[in-house]
Amino acid sequence: MKRVALLGATGSIGRQAVEIIESHPDLELVAAASGSQPVDGLAPLTQVGGDLTELLERARPDVVLNAVVGFAGLPATLWALEHGVTLALANKESLVAAGELALAAQERGGGLLLPVDSEHSAAFQCLEGRSAEQVHSLVLTGSGGPFRGRSRDELDAVTPEEALAHPTWQMGPKITVDSATLANKGLELIEAHFLFGLPYDDRIEVVLQPASVVHALVRFRDGASLAHLGYPDMRVPIAFALTYPERAATPVAPLDFANGLRLEFEPPDLETFPLLALARRAGEEAGTYPCAFNAANEVAVAAFLEGRLPFLGIAATVEETLAGIDGGPAHDLDELVDADAEARRLAERGLRVA
Repeated sequence: MKRVALLGATGSIGRQAVEIIESHPDLELVAAASGSQPVDGLAPLTQVGGDLTELLERARPDVVLNAVVGFAGLPATLWALEHGVTLALANKESLVAAGELALAAQERGGGLLLPVDSEHSAAFQCLEGRSAEQVHSLVLTGSGGPFRGRSRDELDAVTPEEALAHPTWQMGPKITVDSATLANKGLELIEAHFLFGLPYDDRIEVVLQPASVVHALVRFRDGASLAHLGYPDMRVPIAFALTYPERAATPVAPLDFANGLRLEFEPPDLETFPLLALARRAGEEAGTYPCAFNAANEVAVAAFLEGRLPFLGIAATVEETLAGIDGGPAHDLDELVDADAEARRLAERGLRVA
């Protein structure tokens, strides 16, 4: 029996995780938390808001599924890694912002880190059991979101409702807007660097695969490539992480190849969607630049959803914020929290000026 603590229980990932846990007798939900919505009765221990690490201290789970949205998920990520508890990580922002601190915590704690993002779960499965010397490069895929193929001029007046109409995935509002701007692929690029120890420049590539059937590919030094394929359904990576290494059954159907499945790939348009290139640059510059990228993006996306910022202003806000910080390294969580707060102040100031 695995005792699971579910953080972010009322979001898209959290609701699907509850479905997976309830369908598997070897999983027990011992704690559940939400940022603002009630979760009474969902688990023996529940919490709305507050310090997530206090809940984890009381629950002492075997697995923490961190599905909190944004930087707020960082303390729980570090707690799980420090305590050697298996971390099923759907909160990519905490690893983006605190990659070095998180890897150091994992080394001290010795626990298992299992990515829940569909792309990183796919890459993990393709890479499992392979030495680093065998790997040529990693290819992350993305659908391109609802605005794939549009020009910058065509994006000037798009609405939040249009941005939230994702063509293949059902997700929460923040990650859906990130998919529309390609910021999500940028965050995943940085996350992949820390998860798999690959350099940014020529070892991690992003391509668009509009059907969202190919979730990641790994090229090997002998010229072969392995790909992870499946219908776009987050119950697959959630179940993989929660039941690892068993790979338990899910209700998701296997791909039907006989009915003419077509796989098409194309490069991302970095001129129209500059956040992907900005994320790569932030990752390469290291220090607290990835933290600032994430913080500014969170501020800008919230402003867009509230009608205070145009769609193209999201990337402009992030770029201006990155230009205004010093980006020095953070040696502990307090310094990282300060860097996050400073980036948010700069981003908010830019919104007021705009």
